[in-house]
Amino acid sequence: MQRSKKGGAEEATVDVKFTDLPNALIACRVPEDLFGEGILKGSFEALFRSFDPEVQFQYFRSFRRVRISFSDALAAAEARLRLHKTDFSGKEMRLYFAQSVHIGSPRLEPPKPDKQFLISPPASPPVGWEQSQDAMPVVNYDLLCAISKLGPGDKYELHTATPTTPSVVVHVCEDERGDSSAPDDSDQDDKPRPQRPKIIQTRRPDYSPEGEGRM
Repeated sequence: MQRSKKGGAEEATVDVKFTDLPNALIACRVPEDLFGEGILKGSFEALFRSFDPEVQFQYFRSFRRVRISFSDALAAAEARLRLHKTDFSGKEMRLYFAQSVHIGSPRLEPPKPDKQFLISPPASPPVGWEQSQDAMPVVNYDLLCAISKLGPGDKYELHTATPTTPSVVVHVCEDERGDSSAPDDSDQDDKPRPQRPKIIQTRRPDYSPEGEGRM
């Protein structure tokens, strides 16, 4: 900000940079006839060419929008200031600044080839790539041995309780029939299996011709 003295009073002047401002406008609420070839389109373009002779137009009929691109942001700001909410062919035209999208590069770069071989259909894996091997499962044989020696109702303490952690105890379930010796698989195969209960269908009520005339 710069200050200058004139007539004993200080006047503040601000240096404005228009490089970061959008240089395009979006025209909304325009007549439907504007998207056809005719005199109306020429009148519409003449409104904006008075601010910038090199202005360009892009018509989007499906959205009923017109994009007006100026050569600089100052001309776009002046056109928006003077033509916003003005009457054009019986409709109040609305003008808005178009947002500029910066993607960092003028071209769409391909994705990084780190894991492209995983895309279906698979391509050749990179040089030096190897399939990872699954880790061996950890089996606590001491725990299995201790549980095998337990009978119904016994328990085995895996972890002793401490002032900060609880104890971990494995309990062996008792037999539902109250027999301490569990039957072998061979005994179960010899015994006949219980029959499944037969599903009895609901009996249909008897037909009564006397009730036909009743309502």
